[in-house]
Amino acid sequence: MEQDTIAAIATAVGEGGIAIIRVSGPKAIAGVNHIFSSKVPLIDAQSHTIHYGHIVDPVTGEREEEVLISLMRGPRSFTAEDVVEINAHGGVIAVARVMDLLLQQEDIRIAEPGEFTKRAFLNGRIDLMQAEAVIDLIRSKSDRAFAVARKQADGVLSNKIKDLRQNVIELLAHIEVNIDYPEHDVEAMTSSYIREQCEKTITDIDKLLKTASEGKILREGILTAIVGRPNVGKSSLMNTLTQENRAIVTDIPGTTRDVIEQYVTLNGIPLRLLDTAGIRETNDVVEKIGVERSRDAIVEADLILFMLNGNEPLQEEDKELLSSLAGRSVIVIVNKTDLEQQLQLDEVMPFLNSGSLVKMSMIKQEGLDQLEAAISGMFFEGKLEANDLTYVSNVRHISLLKKSKQSMQDAIEATYIGIPIDVIQIDARLAWEALGEILGDEAGDSLIDQIFSQFCLGK
Repeated sequence: MEQDTIAAIATAVGEGGIAIIRVSGPKAIAGVNHIFSSKVPLIDAQSHTIHYGHIVDPVTGEREEEVLISLMRGPRSFTAEDVVEINAHGGVIAVARVMDLLLQQEDIRIAEPGEFTKRAFLNGRIDLMQAEAVIDLIRSKSDRAFAVARKQADGVLSNKIKDLRQNVIELLAHIEVNIDYPEHDVEAMTSSYIREQCEKTITDIDKLLKTASEGKILREGILTAIVGRPNVGKSSLMNTLTQENRAIVTDIPGTTRDVIEQYVTLNGIPLRLLDTAGIRETNDVVEKIGVERSRDAIVEADLILFMLNGNEPLQEEDKELLSSLAGRSVIVIVNKTDLEQQLQLDEVMPFLNSGSLVKMSMIKQEGLDQLEAAISGMFFEGKLEANDLTYVSNVRHISLLKKSKQSMQDAIEATYIGIPIDVIQIDARLAWEALGEILGDEAGDSLIDQIFSQFCLGK
């Protein structure tokens, strides 16, 4: 199957200036050449060149499309195979016609989702961690998330995992020699060496895991629920943060009837904003459903922006909601500071625990800087590292790093209780295999298929 030649539209479907059709495999050049007319046949062209010409129906001889074609011979291509990219006019009909002419050929089929990147992995051009970073590049919601994914795609994090595996393989080699030539072993020295190497590996793993929570946030965003009673300014905050009128804003309480989701970036921090319906007791059937969905959003959220109206005293409903959020990551926003203040802050402070309080005015657009600082301080200890963007952000990678660390800890413990060295070797090998699974060296076919099935068609 991997010897097939595959083709797919690599750009978004629809109207546009340019559309790109990517073809990869042993028949890529000959297959495109079959429907391409130019001064220089593609089969005679040098690698990494661009050619002007026309797509021609080989049966009728009729010109179908004016194109530019990029030719990259393997292994110097993304997939490490022969790759041809057809740059056509960005229209649905034009692109569909070119694809039809390609797929009419016996040796060319349409690509599966992620198959181009999968071939790059299977052909050894990139490892599995770099392949997964391609998805993160596409899905990045902030400049910093993109920069983290870019470093992972470049192999910066992969190199760190390879260094860890090298440490473990050296340990395995030492143990192997000890098993094969026990007469030369000094048990105390071997145990000491095993502990030293395991502790070194654990220290390096801990350095990576320390970035995990921040990396996961940069990759997926902070799920943030904007919560409060009706008409305290939740939808106004949503519109202010997104810089668009995403939510309807009126003076009538209960306008928002459902949870509205939107991505926004604050000072490099991606937020998945949920504007919830105002929480209150109501007899309105539709609003009651909205309130229930709001309560569900609160349970799922990583961060809660709890809004209060500074123009009125603290209400019993406010107190009940604040009490229900004990132990959660909460930032209390006192809105409408442009009006006469009737809210007594000393009544609010006992509910804060470790949370923050920010004063804002949606009308005057005041307090946004303070809100950004409060979120950054809560999740990133006040700042994001500007230079070192080697974050572990993938849940699969985090899980396997923890598994490797546990195996190293088991090996250390085994040296203290007199476990035979060949059993300790099993722990060390489990650590090595877990690290290898991150890179794809020890990954099974089902895992690989599952990962690449998440890709879009044409990537």
